[in-house]
Amino acid sequence: MAVAPERLTEISTRHAVYLQRLATGDVQSVQKFLVEMQDVVRRQIAGTDITDFTRTRLETLLASIDRDLQSIAARMRGEIIDKALELASYEANFEIRSLNEVVKYDFIIPAPTQLRSAVLLNPLTIPDSRFGGMMLEPFITDAMRPGLERVTAAIRSGYYQGQTTNQILQTIRGTRAAGFTDGIWQIVNRDATAIVRTSLQHAANQARDATWQANRDVVKQVQWNATLEARTCAACGALDGQRFPMDKGPRPPLHPNCRCVTTAVLDERYNFLDDDATRFSRGSEGVRSVDANQSFYGWLKTQPIQFVETAIGKQKAKLLRDGGLSAQQFAELQLGKRFQPLTLAQMRELDPVAFTKAGIK
Repeated sequence: MAVAPERLTEISTRHAVYLQRLATGDVQSVQKFLVEMQDVVRRQIAGTDITDFTRTRLETLLASIDRDLQSIAARMRGEIIDKALELASYEANFEIRSLNEVVKYDFIIPAPTQLRSAVLLNPLTIPDSRFGGMMLEPFITDAMRPGLERVTAAIRSGYYQGQTTNQILQTIRGTRAAGFTDGIWQIVNRDATAIVRTSLQHAANQARDATWQANRDVVKQVQWNATLEARTCAACGALDGQRFPMDKGPRPPLHPNCRCVTTAVLDERYNFLDDDATRFSRGSEGVRSVDANQSFYGWLKTQPIQFVETAIGKQKAKLLRDGGLSAQQFAELQLGKRFQPLTLAQMRELDPVAFTKAGIK
């Protein structure tokens, strides 16, 4: 049987922290584009009395604003892609160094053209989402569009409601009393944050996959590793520790802002590898190290009930603790055939006995 050395799990889960920090820095680096977008809107409508506009003049103004916003968004997309490709190169080399920590072998590093193709031409695997199956560039464009359309929609709506220019600008910008968190720009900023994080996660994962594909004589499978904390979603938690063939199965990001990583599963001739490695967890007592092979729901079972309820909700927490299910059985009950999270009603249909044991009506 192929083996996923604990040392590789430790390296990949600790490296995930680095990737999250890197994404935070890159989110901040694209803020200049969002500031530029705000300036465009303010410059085009400030000092005007929109209530005096004809409908034709309004639509001309909105078309001009939309063109400017889309132009800025295109430049932002270019910068995100550049950062994603730069990360892919780093990740491929990092993965080679990680493999060499447990196996001394002449590993092959994918060529830059291979990495570029993997990042730009392999689709995002986000099930049950309008982004599922999209390649990176269209994903960035489509994910950014709704927020920008809200801006022009707010101007049009304000005009028809008879709002003043200042009132419309406040709707877009937000109010000072709320720290400008209640405006449409907050939505645009949130979308941009998710786009950057998701794009970088996609690039990192594609680089790892391309590296493993180039070394298939050693790497035989891929293991999913979720983040052990309360914010981890049900689907990612259920996939934690699961293994998939090199050319099949889901890959991070499973959803926007996904923080999961994958680890190489090596050929069975390396079964002797066992380093008693650890991985980070963030439970009720703060950050702790746990065994690298600890699964998400196995770890969650060790947490106080209040923490478990915060993480997965009261009914699922009761099912996990009182339904007579192992952590693995509970994980399997969470997902459908396309790795989408199931509702409680769907879970009950699959295992009504567990619900009866847990006293969930």
